[in-house]
Amino acid sequence: MKCPYCGFGESKVIDSRPADENSSIRRRRECLSCGNRFTTYETVESLPLVVVKKDGSRQSFDRGKVLSGMIRACEKRPVPMARLEKTAADIEQELQSSMEREISTSIIGERVMDQLRAIDQVAYVRFASVYRQFKDIDSFMEELTKLLAER
Repeated sequence: MKCPYCGFGESKVIDSRPADENSSIRRRRECLSCGNRFTTYETVESLPLVVVKKDGSRQSFDRGKVLSGMIRACEKRPVPMARLEKTAADIEQELQSSMEREISTSIIGERVMDQLRAIDQVAYVRFASVYRQFKDIDSFMEELTKLLAER
């Protein structure tokens, strides 16, 4: 590791500890030339996920968009924000683990609906009604009937 003070290329690690909820490692280092100490962070490199939209366009995956959709679906529902944040992180982790670099919006939408079904059924129906673009009351009732049958 190159020293930020003198530019010397070697240093020794003095202390290592987990950081950012065990998603990275914080290391205190000491330059072997000038003796100054500095901190570095080591994280796992993740490959970017590309979302393929219905119209064929592509854009980078944004966990914030997944989270905002779930927040809208859970509006005025007794669902803690921490639960939604963890769910969005879990969905992102699941997509990263799939080793697919391009993910369609339909796969992401289905994963969100699966998670919302377990968290809050009203939020699930709200999200599904927007995501699946129900054309009429019959298709909406069909989804509600499936939900009631699962109970």
